[in-house]
Amino acid sequence: MSTAEQPDHAAAVAAQTARFVDLVRGADLTAPVPTCPGWTLADLVRHCGGVHRWFSALLLRKVQERPTSRDVDLRLPEREEDYADWLAAGGAAAAEVFAATDPDTPMWVWGADGHARFWIRRMLFETLVHRVDAERALGLASSIDAPLARDGVDEFLVNLPYATPFAPGVAQLRGTDQTIRFRCTDTDGSWLVRLRPDGFGLVADGTGDVSGDGREAGAEADATVGAPAADLLLVLYGRTPRTAPGVESTGDAALLDLWFAHSAF
Repeated sequence: MSTAEQPDHAAAVAAQTARFVDLVRGADLTAPVPTCPGWTLADLVRHCGGVHRWFSALLLRKVQERPTSRDVDLRLPEREEDYADWLAAGGAAAAEVFAATDPDTPMWVWGADGHARFWIRRMLFETLVHRVDAERALGLASSIDAPLARDGVDEFLVNLPYATPFAPGVAQLRGTDQTIRFRCTDTDGSWLVRLRPDGFGLVADGTGDVSGDGREAGAEADATVGAPAADLLLVLYGRTPRTAPGVESTGDAALLDLWFAHSAF
C-alpha cells in the first residue's frame, strides 16, 4: 500500500478515540468485556488510555533504543465516572504530539517501520480494536470503513513477525514453506504469508514491498481466508471467529489452526 493510499492515521486516531469516549461516557464500567477475558470496561479504558499516553511519551522523546521502563504519568482519575474525560484528554494530548512530530523521524519501534509514523499507525489500530471491544461489552454492533480495515490488515500482517517479545506464541509460527493467503472480498487487498523453518513473513515481489497490494494474485496458497475487510481485520485480531458468516476459509485446516492458535497479540 503506498503512502498516498493510506488513511490519515492521526485524524483516524482522533475519530476512533471520540467514538470510544462516546461509548463509555455514562456506561456501566463494571460490564465484562467478552473479547478480553477477565477485563471489565473500566480495565479496557485504562489500558487504551495508558497506551495513548505511553505512545505519546515515546514520540515526544523520539526514542532511539528500546525503553527499559514503561513508567509514564497516566494521570488516572480516582473516580471511574471521570474515565471518559480522561480518555478524551489522552486523545487530545496525542493529537498535539502528532501535529508536532515529523512522521518520517527515525525512531526505535518494535515493528517493521523504524519511523515515528509506526507509533501513530499502531495507536490507531490499538484504539480501533478496543473500541470494538467496548461495543461488544455493551452489546452494540460495530462498523469499520473498508479502506481503514484494509490498512489495519496490512499493519497487522507486516508487524506480526516482530511481536514475539510480548506475544511469545508468534515464535511457533513455523513451517516448511506453507503459504496462507488473506484476502479482502469487498475491496482490493491480498496478502500471502509464507511459514518457513526459521520464521514467517509476507511474500514480497522482489522490490521489498510487502504491503498487500495484490501481488502474486494468481499464486496458489495452501490455505486461504477471505472476508470483507472489516471482518478480516477482526478475524486476525481474534474478535470474530473464522467460522463466522461471510468468512471463507479454505485449504489446509491444520495450517489455519496453527496460525490462529499462535498469531494473537
